[in-house]
Amino acid sequence: MNVQIRTQRFDADKKLIDHVTERVEKLKTFHDQIVDVEVFLKVDNVVHHIKDKIAEIKVHVPKHTFFVKHESKLFEESFDLAMKSLINQLKSHREKINNNHNHIPIE
Repeated sequence: MNVQIRTQRFDADKKLIDHVTERVEKLKTFHDQIVDVEVFLKVDNVVHHIKDKIAEIKVHVPKHTFFVKHESKLFEESFDLAMKSLINQLKSHREKINNNHNHIPIE
């Protein structure tokens, strides 16, 4: 599994990178064929407002790509919310695949 963490408009500290890396490694438990994971951490520059922190996660598996995006006031919160949504997508996809493989047509 190839993992890329990219930041835009700021430099991430080691604590944030470790937080993201640790959580991304857990994705293997939800799908065993993950090829690539791309994490984008961005600061939304809104004039005269508190800057929102945006986390986007893109996961590539054979024949499918998952994408989630969340924003909040903290990177960790944005990333954790995005991961929660992504895990739900991965679980649904796995169930769908398992149901299709277990379906035996009656003739």
